[in-house]
Amino acid sequence: MKVLVVGATGTLGRQIVRRALDEGHEVRCMVRSAQRAGFLREWGVELVRGNLTQPDTLPPALAGVDAVIDAATARPSESVQTVDWQGKVNLIQATQAAGVKRFIFISILNSEKFPHVPLMNVKRCTEKFLAESGLDYTILQPCGFLQGLIGQYAIPILEKQSIWVMGEAAPTAYMDTQDIAKFAIKALTTPETVNRTFPLAGPRAWGAYEIIRLCERKCGQSSRVSRISLDLLRVIRKVAYFFQWGWNFADRLAFVEVVSGTQPLDAPMDEVYSAFGMNLEDTTTLEDYMQEYFSRIMKKLKELDYDRDKASKKKLPF
Repeated sequence: MKVLVVGATGTLGRQIVRRALDEGHEVRCMVRSAQRAGFLREWGVELVRGNLTQPDTLPPALAGVDAVIDAATARPSESVQTVDWQGKVNLIQATQAAGVKRFIFISILNSEKFPHVPLMNVKRCTEKFLAESGLDYTILQPCGFLQGLIGQYAIPILEKQSIWVMGEAAPTAYMDTQDIAKFAIKALTTPETVNRTFPLAGPRAWGAYEIIRLCERKCGQSSRVSRISLDLLRVIRKVAYFFQWGWNFADRLAFVEVVSGTQPLDAPMDEVYSAFGMNLEDTTTLEDYMQEYFSRIMKKLKELDYDRDKASKKKLPF
């Protein structure tokens, strides 16, 4: 198939592109900056300049494609309402006008439960808009990426920096973006997934302190943990809303309501694996992901120490 991937330079988007190419699909990516997407061109991808918030740029990107995979989301400095709502409406309408029937949308798990959280509300509204569009859609709802845990936990431990933990944070069933990409590409050729919505959750839900202890074991170092209360984050959000420059930040900060509490962000996956014809055993666990990451990093650190030691010996006069 000829597939248009939107949001291809993001953490998940690039994995979707890579998987689509590996499966033999022809891939086009709509990007705002060709310079930032240079690695995609090196992979053999066709790049087309376009912007979700500029409807007139969308038809050239959609011309001649068989399916659209939308993994785009607003950057921290951008408006959720503008990009994640109006931009997606523009894309869905342009897809209809171009005669493209297949549309895969990456949403968020439990979006319908948090109408007061801007990002969750627009994701849910987009799901409804897509379902009523007449397109052959599939909606995927991941609840968190394993890749995000590296910057949140692994790197601070290695660099002996503080890890900020929200005391009331709910356990989350994170999933590797490579595995999420497998579901997105598999949906293209699986009739059982048409006009259906699927949660995507990892093998088990992990709490913050469980992840910290796992990282400590894998790297052999202890961590420094600092707690921040949900009440304080709510106060900061309210203050940010007083200033126009803080609106986007406040909208993002509202997401803490989603990850707060004791109810795990998780979902049963047996029916999902069955519908996609995939196996749970092929899904990356957090333990394996962290093991691979720390093994790679510790090897690099040893190589750097060896190189520094060899360089210092060269300077000795004997």
